Amino acid sequence: MEKLNLPSYPFRIKNNEKHYLIFDEVRKKHIVLTPEEWVRQHYIHFLLKEKNYPISLVAVEKQFTINNLKKRTDILVFSPEGTPDIIVECKAPHIKITQDTFDQIARYNLKLNANYLIVTNGLEHYYCKLDPDNETYVFLKEIPSYKI
Repeated sequence: MEKLNLPSYPFRIKNNEKHYLIFDEVRKKHIVLTPEEWVRQHYIHFLLKEKNYPISLVAVEKQFTINNLKKRTDILVFSPEGTPDIIVECKAPHIKITQDTFDQIARYNLKLNANYLIVTNGLEHYYCKLDPDNETYVFLKEIPSYKI
């Protein structure tokens, strides 16, 4: 798999007869290792190890409904109070991040109302904070670390 613009982590990878599988610490199971999953697993570890978010506040592929359509977040981090705090949208490294990507995560946030949005393809990372007073997003240099 491609080297990403994130720290390296000691992933548990195995090969079955058809695919490589990577162990997801959050879901507690092996997942087919696609390029997007490679990015997602790196970003999960980044949130847990570098930004100190507790694993108990992290959900992967959390399902919700918008206009009777079922959608899933790649990574959703909750606040200690149980409200959505961070939505992470992961793309494969070869996928260019476009306005459509930001529109997708902004639509998700109309429903989830998280404080932060992150869009990443593992090579580029974009961080936004919701400014509810002005109903806009402010781009940040990085996402804050977890604070109790």
